[in-house]
Amino acid sequence: MRDFKEKLKLVPELPGSYQMKDEKGYIIYVGKAKNLKKRVSSYFRGNATGKTAMLVEDIADFEYIVTSSELESLILEINLIKKYNPKYNILLKDDKSYPYIELTNELYPRLRVVRNVSRKKKNHKLFGPYPNVSAARKTVNMINRLYPLRKCEKLPKKECLYYHINECLGYCIKNIEQSTIKEMTDEITSFLKGNSSFIKEKITKEMEKASNNLNYEKALELREMLKDIDITLTKQKIDLNKNYNFDIFAYTKIDNYLSITVFFIREGILFGRHHETLQTIDNEVDDMEEYIIHFYEKNVLAHEILLPDTLDSETLSEYLKIKIHVPKRGPLKKLVDLAKENSEVVLKEELETLQKDDNAKRKALDELSKLLGVKTVSRMESFDNSHLFGTYYVGAMVVFRDFEPLKNDYRKYKISTSVKDDLNAMREVLYRRYYRALMDNEVLPDLIVMDGGELQVSVCKEIISSLHLDIPIIGLKKDSKHRTNVVIDQNFKVLDIASDSNLFLYLSKIQEEVHRFAIYYHRNIKSKGLLSSYLDLVKGIGEVRKKELLKKFGSMKKMKEASLEELSEVVGESVALNLYKVLHEEDENVK
Repeated sequence: MRDFKEKLKLVPELPGSYQMKDEKGYIIYVGKAKNLKKRVSSYFRGNATGKTAMLVEDIADFEYIVTSSELESLILEINLIKKYNPKYNILLKDDKSYPYIELTNELYPRLRVVRNVSRKKKNHKLFGPYPNVSAARKTVNMINRLYPLRKCEKLPKKECLYYHINECLGYCIKNIEQSTIKEMTDEITSFLKGNSSFIKEKITKEMEKASNNLNYEKALELREMLKDIDITLTKQKIDLNKNYNFDIFAYTKIDNYLSITVFFIREGILFGRHHETLQTIDNEVDDMEEYIIHFYEKNVLAHEILLPDTLDSETLSEYLKIKIHVPKRGPLKKLVDLAKENSEVVLKEELETLQKDDNAKRKALDELSKLLGVKTVSRMESFDNSHLFGTYYVGAMVVFRDFEPLKNDYRKYKISTSVKDDLNAMREVLYRRYYRALMDNEVLPDLIVMDGGELQVSVCKEIISSLHLDIPIIGLKKDSKHRTNVVIDQNFKVLDIASDSNLFLYLSKIQEEVHRFAIYYHRNIKSKGLLSSYLDLVKGIGEVRKKELLKKFGSMKKMKEASLEELSEVVGESVALNLYKVLHEEDENVK
């Protein structure tokens, strides 16, 4: 640990954000403080343990930015964390948004399961979140069968199958009264808010009718619907005097583990719960505030939040612009205590497994560092590519930190249509990745993991050397049965790693993940159809320009018939030239 005694004397006793840096100058931790001098000095008092001790050991320098208020320091902290994704800030394992049920605000409404609802601009009705996505889908399917809502995304020119089986009123061919639609949507809204009695009565009548008509198959199906309501849709009632709508956050910290529990209360009902366990350092309060802010970037912001009294509710309230309540007594305080009790119980159940897993990863990282002769290995980047129709290639990069995936750092690459083989595809992806990293001063990896043997490692060495970088490289070679059997370093030396060791297992998981991600990108492009596939492979064309081209020309045939000038009117000259070459490449190949 370096001696920062003199530098610490200059740190003011003011609010602000501080940034810890490693010997390469990368920001490895961002925090905030009411009093910068006290907080920053606390790291160097020699009593750090666990993950905090690891952070302090890696600190080569620190900087700080003074702010005029605690709110400003929180805003600055969050923005710096987003920008630098520091190594020692909490690593969110589950970065997915929860599914919600959406009743659209259209002339003819639809009911569907949606995600990323915070980005939606239309004033649709949202119900949820549903931690159990299968329950959300079952609910939507059941309601869509019971109520003849519109099913099509766009109204067709003639009636579809749903109309003929009485699951749609035929909005495309009939003028349906708004009073009829309102009656349906009011009943659906009431049900999704927790009142299931009238829907159960409706299903029961339909079931009796089907049974009397000797349609036992339909009767059995309706009985299963009733079971679904009882099992997956009935929520736990909370003893509250009114229909509250809020989220509750509580946490427990043991050693370096932060166990977080979230309760979703809707209409006075415990609608669902979420749990997550993260590794933390000593500042669990900062980590909790960071977690809550990140949580609402992916999910719908609650009308109100309940928090324990250990968190800075006032600053969070200012940041999120909603009411935050810290109950001191009564049923709401009991709910916060119940959430905390849940977090403690779960963490105690998980603790031994978490510690064992983290110890295994730490030992595997130490083993890898020794084998490569480097001080430390933390951030690893791995590459793979896949082709379309045997010709068009796409590339993929996945990123792991301490053998945990950093999914926000994953990257997909459109590869030049002139590329016709795996090695040249890999050469292009590697060059673009690390040239961009140098130009934008991005964090470089401690290790590059290639999915392949000597040829792939050679290509990687060539690119890394051409950019004057010094990054260790390993390759995971496969045997004749396409199973990974050995690991080689950048000098093609076989590393002494047992095939049944944790290190071999973790490296294989990275290999599997990059292969999965590349295949996913390939299939995603292919599923969009030939026209969209071509456009996805043209440098400079994203979603906006793709839509403009499709709107203007409508088909591949018309786009190929267009002149370079006509294409330029939509996407500009340089991009139009790229597109023109791709569209006419097949013709050139035939010649």
